[in-house]
Amino acid sequence: MRVGAFPLLARRAVIAGLPAVALVGCAKSAQPVGDDASLGDPKAPVKVIEYASVACPVCGRWYREVFAQFKAKYIDTGKVYYTFREMLVGDATEQSMAAAGFLLARCAGRDKYFKVVDAIFQNQNDIYNDPRGGLLKIAQANGLDEKKFTACVNDAAGLSALNNRVQNYVTVAHVDATPTFVVNGAPLEPGYHSLAELDAAIAAARKAK
Repeated sequence: MRVGAFPLLARRAVIAGLPAVALVGCAKSAQPVGDDASLGDPKAPVKVIEYASVACPVCGRWYREVFAQFKAKYIDTGKVYYTFREMLVGDATEQSMAAAGFLLARCAGRDKYFKVVDAIFQNQNDIYNDPRGGLLKIAQANGLDEKKFTACVNDAAGLSALNNRVQNYVTVAHVDATPTFVVNGAPLEPGYHSLAELDAAIAAARKAK
């Protein structure tokens, strides 16, 4: 899925009862942004970065079909250090859903970040049909009541920080589609990659070291 008009200009995307999320563009050049969400051993020989959106259907399909195998084979064994980077792609509705999902994952806390992302990907189709209801259910399962959920997805500071990260990935890392995988600094062609394709990329990266 491709990035929409960028930088994200101030606009509102109201989707099926979800509190309106204003996507506010940055006025200055993007700067390096930390605070990545990662899994595995930072000293692993191979670093894999995935740029993805929780509202991207292809990302959701990859997560449901490949991620568990990838994690068991590489992350859990200390062979790969995996970093997930948040993107906002598609139309205003998709960007709004993704922004709310990412804000929720961060509000839940670092230790629950991937649990929330997992729940969104696993229930992606249902959330498309009822964004507020679907995300609220995930929020409640992770310790946030409705009041905290509403405040979370309307947090201007959190949304600005998300926007900064996305702009950085587009302008500095030159990522314009999801999912995009980068293996030891080498980007793969954007899109769905099977475990066999990732096996080959990881093997090549290890051979090149």
